[in-house]
Parts: sequence; structure tokens; C-alpha cells
Amino acid sequence: MNAAVFAVENIPLIKKGDDIARILIQRAQLSEHDIIAISSTVVSKSEGRVISLKNVNPTERAKLIALNNKTEPQFVQAVLDESVEILLESPFLLARMKNGSICVNAGIDHSNVEGSDNILLLPEDPDKSASDLKKSLFNYTGKNISVIITDTNGRAFRIGQTGAAIGCAGIKPTRDWRGTKDLFGRVLEVKNEGIVDEIAGFTNILMGEGNGGLPIVVIRGLDLYSESDGIKELYRPENEDVIRKAILKSRSV
Repeated sequence: MNAAVFAVENIPLIKKGDDIARILIQRAQLSEHDIIAISSTVVSKSEGRVISLKNVNPTERAKLIALNNKTEPQFVQAVLDESVEILLESPFLLARMKNGSICVNAGIDHSNVEGSDNILLLPEDPDKSASDLKKSLFNYTGKNISVIITDTNGRAFRIGQTGAAIGCAGIKPTRDWRGTKDLFGRVLEVKNEGIVDEIAGFTNILMGEGNGGLPIVVIRGLDLYSESDGIKELYRPENEDVIRKAILKSRSV
């Protein structure tokens, strides 16, 4: 396998309504079954997911949580508005979002957003965003391209953040090795590889976390193209999620 990975340079600051597919193909020659990893930041901006905290009216619940967490009530309210369930209120908000993802602060970010009072929400439906970008790239190029939308997440039990996939199209979220054999002929029983998260983590190295301006990475030669139902396949069912159960149990004690 001869794989190549490169960040696409000279991506402009993205605004609401910008055609990301067109911007991309003007700066990179894509090949059949390339994988595109793209930061959720630019996807959200193109979808107009920037809001001003000045326009957010906090509820009493938001004010109480903000007081306990020493943060802005308006920011807390924005997290509540983007969530269907709050698993943890302190020392930070751990939220289950409308799309099924569970993350700190519902993925809402202050960084890389113009305006001191503005915040950036994640794409409302990252799988749809990935699918729309995949379709647009096919319309422009006639090529089948896999798309992964990435975000930066913390990790339980470890310090430091890493890239994680929050939406995908044209690629299955996991690569299932169960039923195959290892080097010594033993049948693998638990090897279900989270391939889109691995790709997101690696491409985050090239994207960077600061002012690098490299929100799109192309992976070539790693042919994982496949139709799929999106990132939701990756989420562990509630009845199997022991960590979620432990959090909810601790809240009831």
C-alpha cells in the first residue's frame, strides 16, 4: 500500500454559504476513492452556525450551572440548547447532542471565530454535512470521495486532546476484523477498529490547533470507500455503555 497524506493549502476564511467543494477542487487535484478529512469549524461556518452570546437569554438552570462552573450563563444556555441530555453538570458540561454524539460543552467553541462575543456550534447534522460534501465533490469531479468531518475531543483517563470523527460519508466508521485470524492462526473476537477516529486523529496533526489555516487533509491510497449509514454506527448502544450507566448512577446517589 502506497498511501500519501497532505494538507490542502491556501484555504480562505470560510463564510456562510461558501461552496467548500468548489474551494477544495480549485486547490487540490482529487483522485478516485481519496479520503477527505475536514475540520468541523469550516463546515459549521459555511452552514452559518456562528451565534452571538449577546442574543442568548440564560434560564435559571443555566445561571446556576454557570455559577458552579465559573463560566458565562449565556454559554451554558447555548450548550443546553444544543443538547438533549446533560450527563454531567460540573466541573464541566458533558452533553448528549441531538445527533447522538456525547462531548464536553456540546462541542461549542470560542476559538477560530471572528468576534469576541461569537461562538461556533457544531454542524447540526454532521452526517448530512459529510454526505452533501461528498455529493458536491462527485458533481464537480465525477469521482467517489470519502468524507470525514473531524472535531477535537478530550479523552477519558488521559490528558490531551485528539481529533475525532463526528460525521462521515462514503466510508464505514469501523473496520471489523472479527472472524479473521492473527499471525498464529487464532480467530480474532474483539477487533473492531474505529477507523474514522484513527484517521481524524492523524489528520489533526497536520491541521493543527492554532492559526495554521489547514482545515482540509487528503488521504490517498488508503482505499476504504464504502457506502454507509454515517457516524451513528460508531455510537455504543445505551444498554452496552457502562461508562454512561456509571455516570447516571453516580448522579442518583
